[in-house]
Amino acid sequence: MTPDQHDAAGAALFEAERTGRQIGLLSLAHPGMTLDDAYAVQAALVRRKVAAGRRIIGWKIGLTSRAMQDALKIDTPDSGILFDDMLFPSGAEVPAGRFIQPRVEAEIAFVLKAPLRGTDVTRAQVLDATDFVAPSLEILDTRILRADPGTGALRVIADTISDNAANAGIVLGAARHDPRVVDLRWAGAIVKRDGVVEETGLGAGVLDDPVTGIVWLVRRLAHYGQGLSAGETVLSGSFIRPVEAPPGSRFEADFGTFGSVSISFA
Repeated sequence: MTPDQHDAAGAALFEAERTGRQIGLLSLAHPGMTLDDAYAVQAALVRRKVAAGRRIIGWKIGLTSRAMQDALKIDTPDSGILFDDMLFPSGAEVPAGRFIQPRVEAEIAFVLKAPLRGTDVTRAQVLDATDFVAPSLEILDTRILRADPGTGALRVIADTISDNAANAGIVLGAARHDPRVVDLRWAGAIVKRDGVVEETGLGAGVLDDPVTGIVWLVRRLAHYGQGLSAGETVLSGSFIRPVEAPPGSRFEADFGTFGSVSISFA
């Protein structure tokens, strides 16, 4: 793809989110699209969001589980950017029509007190730079069709990355923990939709340790001359499958002693 094509795709995604109308698969429109192309499209989308007045508050890591990587035939996670208008308090109600096809995942959120940069960042440095970890939910959405109606072709990793890694919202629980004290591999959740258990999982589902996801993100960003900043929130990756969130649904994630978090959809 050319820089002009990256920018045009970013503009189309920005408009899709604004209007609630999905666009076609970029991977079909641009055969041979690479992961570098996808991140370039994402960057073009981010520039438009910032120009529209949105403030970056952190990052999300996706596709961290083996099952999701196998499904998309990849062997690496992906990442996207969190904006201030994506943040919902626990117990809030998402307004009707805010998202197109929302889904919910359970994750552990890291809030940083110091910057992290470099290709040689270590697990210990991530722990030292973390102010606290908290239970959280991520709201996913798709501004790109999940499947092409004409060919039946499914969305691939290049489409997902371009679409800001399907990022749409973040819900933080009130509990705060020191990641040096809690074994995050065993921090898990029971996730209910409308009072019915839909999914359960453990932090170990995220690359065997959620901290590993943060290490991966810092090292990936270093290749682009970027890093994480103090005060940013990072969603470390889901340890459950995405659960559909139709209008009128309510989600509760019980993390046991780690805390709880909830969100509902009008």
